[in-house]
Amino acid sequence: MDSKEFRHEGYRLIDWIADYLDHAENHHVLSQVQPGDIDARIPASAPLQGQHMSDILDDFERDILPGVTHWNHPRFFAYFPANNSGPSILGELLSAGLGVNAMLWQTSPAATELEQRMMIWLAELIGLPAGFHGVIQDTASTATLCALLCAREKTTAFAFNARGPEALSPDGPLRIYCSTEAHSSVVKGARIAGFGDRNIVQVKTDGNRALDPADLQARIDADRQAGLTPCCIVATVGTTSTTAIDPLPAIGPIARTEELWLHVDAALAGSAAILPEKRWLLEGVEHADSLVFNPHKWLFVNFDCSAFYVRDPAHLERVMAIDPAYLQTDRDNQVTNFRDWGIQLGRRFRALKLWFVLRSYGAENLRAMLAEHIALAAEFKSWVEDDPDWELLAPVPLNTVCFRLHPVGFQGDDDELNSLNKDLMNRVNRAGRIYLTHTVLDGRYTLRMSIGQTGTRRRHVEEAWEELREKARQQS
Repeated sequence: MDSKEFRHEGYRLIDWIADYLDHAENHHVLSQVQPGDIDARIPASAPLQGQHMSDILDDFERDILPGVTHWNHPRFFAYFPANNSGPSILGELLSAGLGVNAMLWQTSPAATELEQRMMIWLAELIGLPAGFHGVIQDTASTATLCALLCAREKTTAFAFNARGPEALSPDGPLRIYCSTEAHSSVVKGARIAGFGDRNIVQVKTDGNRALDPADLQARIDADRQAGLTPCCIVATVGTTSTTAIDPLPAIGPIARTEELWLHVDAALAGSAAILPEKRWLLEGVEHADSLVFNPHKWLFVNFDCSAFYVRDPAHLERVMAIDPAYLQTDRDNQVTNFRDWGIQLGRRFRALKLWFVLRSYGAENLRAMLAEHIALAAEFKSWVEDDPDWELLAPVPLNTVCFRLHPVGFQGDDDELNSLNKDLMNRVNRAGRIYLTHTVLDGRYTLRMSIGQTGTRRRHVEEAWEELREKARQQS
C-alpha cells in the first residue's frame, strides 16, 4: 500500500467511523448471529495474493459487522461502560501510525514522559493523595496481578521470587482477603501468582454488599492462630455486580496494623471521583499500597487504558525488573523504564489517547458527562421504585441499577420468579433495541442497568424502561 492508497482508504475509513458513531443506535445492540455464522463467512485459508483494501472494507461491512455487539450504542446498558470518543480514536490512530514500543525511556522518551505526566493529571483529577506513582497497564486484571505479586514479595521478603513456593515453609500459605463481591480477577491473579484458590479468604458483606471490617479482622486473627500467613487485602470501590463501596477508612487501619498489602480495585468507580461530590468514594485510600481504575471504562478513553498507582515504585520495580544486557542503556539511572513497572516488556503508547481526551474535553466537561450518567441512574431507580410490578434489589451509589420484575400478585416460587426475569431479559435482548446483562444476588436473578456510554441520553434510558415494561406486559 503506497501513501496515495493509504490516504484514500484512510479517508474512507474515517468517514465510516464518523457515520457509525453518529448512527450507532440504528444497529441492533446485541449481535443477532448464531455461533459459527461469522466463521462460515470467512475463507478457510489466507489468500495467496494481496487483496485491495476497498474489497476488504466491503467484506467487513457484509461479513464481520453483523457479528459485532455495539458497545458504543447509546442503549448499551450491559456489563459496564466501555466508552470511547472521537479524540480517543484519533489518539489511538496516531499511536498506531507512530508504531512506538514504549518499553524503555530510550525507545521513545515522549511516550514515557507523557505517561508520567498523564498519571499525575489523573491523580489530581480524582483527588489521590500525594505519594502515589502511576503507570498505564492494559487492564485492571493485570494491575491486580501486579499488586498481588508485590504483596507476595513484601510478605516473603522477596524469597518467593528467588526460591519459589518452597520459600513459604515453615510459615504456611499466604492468604488474600477480599469480599464475596470482589472481581473474578482476584481469583485469576491469585492462581497466576501462586497463592491458589483455597487461600483466597472471602469476607462477609454488610447490608449494602460492602466488605464487613469486623469479619475481615476476625478472619485474619483466625488465620494467624491456625499458622497461616496473612498477606494482602483487596478492597473494591464499585463492585461489578452492584457498585458496592468497601469502607476504606475502616479497612485501611487494619491493613496497616496487620502489615498487609492493601490493593484498591476501583476499576469502574474510580472515574467518578473526578466529581467533587463523589470524592468520598476514595476516603481512606491514603492507607493503600496500590490502586487501579480504568479510564477505558468511564472516562471516554477507548480500550485499553488502565491507571495503576503504587506507593512504593522501587518495590514494584524490584518485584518486576529483569535486566538483561541487551535492554540496558546509559540513561537507566536518570529515567523511568516502564518495562520494570509491570508484566509486559513491549508497551503501547497508550498515554497519547489519554492526553487527547483530557485536553479535548477538559475536566469540567468530563465531570458534567459523568454527573449526567449518575443522575440518569438515579432517575431510573425512581421509576423502578414507583412501579409496584418492579423491585429494586441493591443500593444505587453510582451508575448501575439492580432490579427485577416482581408482578403484583405473582404466585410462583423463587425459581419461577428467576425464570420469569431471565426470560424477560432474553426477549428484550433478542429484540435488539437495548442490551442488558444480569447478576445473581442472594439467589435472585437480577437485571442490571449500567448507564455510561458516551452517546447515552435521557431518551435512551426512557426507551429502555418502556421496552422492559412492554415486554413484561407481553409475558403476563
